[in-house]
Amino acid sequence: MSVIIPLPRERFATAPTVLARTETFTVTGWRTGLGVEMLAVDTPRGRVEMLPYMGQMLWDAVFDGVRLTMHSAFDEPRPAQVIVQTYGCLAYHSGLLRNGCPGPQDDHPLHGEMACAVMDHAHLEIGADDEGPFMRLGGHVDYIRGFGPHYRAMPAITLRAGTVIEMAMRVENRAAQPMDLMYMCHVNFAFVQGGRIHQAAPFTPQRTRVRREVPAHVQPTQAYRDFIEHLGLHPQDGAVLAHPEHWSPEQVFYIENPCADAQGESHAMLERPQGDGFAMSWRPDQFDHLARWILAGADASVAAFALPATCEPEGYTAEKAKGNLRSLGAGDTACFATRFGYVTPQEAAALGRRISQMTECENE
Repeated sequence: MSVIIPLPRERFATAPTVLARTETFTVTGWRTGLGVEMLAVDTPRGRVEMLPYMGQMLWDAVFDGVRLTMHSAFDEPRPAQVIVQTYGCLAYHSGLLRNGCPGPQDDHPLHGEMACAVMDHAHLEIGADDEGPFMRLGGHVDYIRGFGPHYRAMPAITLRAGTVIEMAMRVENRAAQPMDLMYMCHVNFAFVQGGRIHQAAPFTPQRTRVRREVPAHVQPTQAYRDFIEHLGLHPQDGAVLAHPEHWSPEQVFYIENPCADAQGESHAMLERPQGDGFAMSWRPDQFDHLARWILAGADASVAAFALPATCEPEGYTAEKAKGNLRSLGAGDTACFATRFGYVTPQEAAALGRRISQMTECENE
């Protein structure tokens, strides 16, 4: 049982306005001075901010007084056509026709066209299901080019009374021809000095593979290249985020074949020194690749410790050569879902044990 509340752009005024209120949620909307529509949802455990008309980006989240979001130079979202023009958010949809860092032969923007897509429609859905009360931001955007691709993207962000966010994407190919599909749920958690990464795969060179290619936006030093070589041989030394100077410029890893639990989900966690942490869950049957991006720079720092994806983030040409592109048939629909958020010390301890047990699976 749920109620749909349309969110036309004219409902967003410069002064914050309460758009919906229940016993569990208060939803406030406004338009920033830069003209970006924003939604804030206050829950019993925190506050989440979203951009209903800019790719339905998840801008920020705080639970139990802990901010989950990366540090950046962007103190608010800025009008943007590509993600680098407003790179300060907690999570966004990367893809869908193209994904990753464009290589020398690519002409697509960093992380594709969906990240900052201007949505055609946005709405709130408020209701309750077997898991209790929920508030969901939904909508759609039609990407259409004459004599080219035509799809409808239908993202959704679902909040509940706890500290877990559900982020989903459904894409329907509305063209008469198959379309290439590249998708990553790009979740940018805060860098945690001394944080420990838990993953459902061993920290071996075969299963935790360091990216040796240096992207165009990185200016490598010899110390940076030496650290890449070290991590390539000893990836276990990347399990703890010590020595922030080692993580600038960025380092990227590929986690091969993470194990899944009996429900078909895999899990990862960044445990903070305080004992609590950030957690991420996804289905490997939806996302057959997993990347990690760590950066501790002066202007931006991030611990994107689990980036579920359909391919590696090396750009269209490179991923096509690897055979990593998916094809979505005419009229077909693909669905993706992730869950992520904050875990208390007790929850982190239990999740850590669960992940440790999962590394013993047969995925090789």
